[in-house]
Amino acid sequence: MKPVLALVGRPNVGKSTLFNRLVGERRAIVLDTPGVTRDRHYGEAHWAGHDFMVVDTGGFEPRAEGLLASMRRQAMMAVEEADVVVFVLDGKEGLLPADWEVADILRRAKDKVVFAVNKVDGQRQEAAAAEFYALGAEHLVSISSEHGRGVNFLLDEVVALFPPPDPEDRDAAERIVRVALVGRPNVGKSTMTNRLLGEERMIVDAAAGTTRDAVDSPLTVDGRDYLLIDTAGLRRKSRIAPGSSEGFSVVRTLNAIERCHVAILLIDGVEGVTDQDAHIAGYTLEKGRALIIGVNKWDAVVKDEKTAKRFQDQMSLDLPFVSYAPVVFLSGLTGQRVHKLMGLVDQVRASHQLRIATGPLNRWLKEATDAHHPPVTKGHPLRLYYATQVRVAPPTIMISCNDPDGVHFSYQRYLANKFRESFDCVGTPVRLQFRGKSNPFDGEPTEE
Repeated sequence: MKPVLALVGRPNVGKSTLFNRLVGERRAIVLDTPGVTRDRHYGEAHWAGHDFMVVDTGGFEPRAEGLLASMRRQAMMAVEEADVVVFVLDGKEGLLPADWEVADILRRAKDKVVFAVNKVDGQRQEAAAAEFYALGAEHLVSISSEHGRGVNFLLDEVVALFPPPDPEDRDAAERIVRVALVGRPNVGKSTMTNRLLGEERMIVDAAAGTTRDAVDSPLTVDGRDYLLIDTAGLRRKSRIAPGSSEGFSVVRTLNAIERCHVAILLIDGVEGVTDQDAHIAGYTLEKGRALIIGVNKWDAVVKDEKTAKRFQDQMSLDLPFVSYAPVVFLSGLTGQRVHKLMGLVDQVRASHQLRIATGPLNRWLKEATDAHHPPVTKGHPLRLYYATQVRVAPPTIMISCNDPDGVHFSYQRYLANKFRESFDCVGTPVRLQFRGKSNPFDGEPTEE
């Protein structure tokens, strides 16, 4: 496993800004409002030959109740799993009593702690930052996470405390399957994440919207490594207050779908499929991601022997464009059928990366066209000459023909379905592109 760096500190000292600086992208939500970051979330960073994970945490309040107490527990879990902790302090506010309490807790919990005095933008603040040495810091660096000042010296201190890098770690990271849990607010994504991880990593609350950001958590099952991405629920834009942090959450969720390999769309089994579920499924299709549909809260559904079939039949009507996605009825709360999810992830990921040789592809094309001849278009028959695969993830097939514009979408759908049947391809979109015989490799794919 890569070394882990945890960022902890009081609320609004700039941990998320530093996190974004270290991972090289605006993944954490950054607002001038204490408590915006509630959960742990992870990003990957690289410095001086070291690849490592960075964990951003919610504000650490030594004496807190309710949701703030949950945030403190999350921060302590991050401290326990980290190789090195960066204690972020506010250079503008100066040394506060709460800083003494946090420093004392960290000193007892971890021996590798680097003190980072943030918001130090010039010589005047640099002199004022010296007061933080009173905390007994062995490693103390003045930084400005917003402007990047001193961050390189902070990273030098951090990686010096890491174990030597192992070249095999990078190869292993490239094999990690990224899995995003997506869906509307309050469908049980965080509960499902905790169930899969076997620990309370995500804060769970009955109120919708408790998870605000896309949160990355490493997961190992039967010796295979995954990166599990829990996301904020996607609501319609009309229901998001202007200027609220939820607007940023939507962007992070969409980015999470873009960077995952497999999306697990959780649907509320009690409420059934909604228009927003269809929008989210459509977005996974648009981005070409493998898809599993998990009907959650199945334990709360009043059932008879035909309930599941009726639900699946209704989904076929509501979500016909992702009929290739396997469906599992489960409960994150009780654990019902949750054990099936990661096996399905492996199955759909294999289909997502499926590569077919040209010979079998052309036999598939001949059998498909013999069974259902291409339609007549513009007064002459449509002819499909040969097929070849041009990329994977998702499988993309180029078909040479005499009239690329004459392939009706219904015939494209027929070919895609025959492809899935012939090659046992489940849970992934299949993209077909049709090109004239003169230049078959030119242009962009047509989605099915």
